[in-house]
Amino acid sequence: MLKLAVVGKDVSLSESPAMHTFILGRMWEKCLYDKISIPPEQFSVRADRLFAEYDAFNVTIPFKGEIIPHLRALEGDARLFGAVNTVVARTRTGYNTDGFGFLLMLENAGIEVKDKCFLILGAGGAGRSCIKKLVDGGANVYVYEKDADRLAEVYSDLGGFHPLIEIPERAFDVAVNCTGIGMHRSVGQTPTVNFAGGLQPVGKEFFASVKAAVDLIYNPEESAFLRIARECGRQTVSGGPMLFYQAYCADCIFLGKSPCASEAKKLFEEYREERR
Repeated sequence: MLKLAVVGKDVSLSESPAMHTFILGRMWEKCLYDKISIPPEQFSVRADRLFAEYDAFNVTIPFKGEIIPHLRALEGDARLFGAVNTVVARTRTGYNTDGFGFLLMLENAGIEVKDKCFLILGAGGAGRSCIKKLVDGGANVYVYEKDADRLAEVYSDLGGFHPLIEIPERAFDVAVNCTGIGMHRSVGQTPTVNFAGGLQPVGKEFFASVKAAVDLIYNPEESAFLRIARECGRQTVSGGPMLFYQAYCADCIFLGKSPCASEAKKLFEEYREERR
């Protein structure tokens, strides 16, 4: 039986245990899956214990970068993104399955990537993965980040996008909230951005030039960001499917099998039906 966990600042409301238990069960593998919330100032001290106590674990906000110094190797997207969300304890190897989940979520929502104009809000760990996958997929990508040093670092590492410290008044096919604002203690809030001449929370004016809105947040299912977009008549996509697809990909890594998009979609439909 695999002993697994999700680790983050506050994972008390995480759906990861239910998702991984369901997915692994469909793959004929039993698991115990814990939720571990760690204050940021304690993470560096407590991180090494995770490798002794678990076979593998998933990492979420805000530790996707902080876990890297505790690892021996990075594989695939984790090396490109500079962010890890999946760790195999025995080898201390980090992976990132967010990109797989993000692109499959867009595909299932009917959102095209190639030649489309995307505005990414936030260049943290989740933002980096979305940026890289969109650039590689042929999108025209604009990235807004309030932290100029972080923006410069991500541009140096990834390139291929338009860095923004102020959002221009132009048309975007899709706006993606990668900031984490709108969940946990910030439920009901939207990201604050430099738009239309000053810093302000995202509101209806923001969506006047945006065709579709995507939020990586999955709890609540409809964030304030998505609610405002819906009220403006825009297509909206919540982060629930992405969470499931990246979890599926992580479980494939745990079991040493290759992920399959069609299998992921089938399992998600079964999971959603079971949870109704």
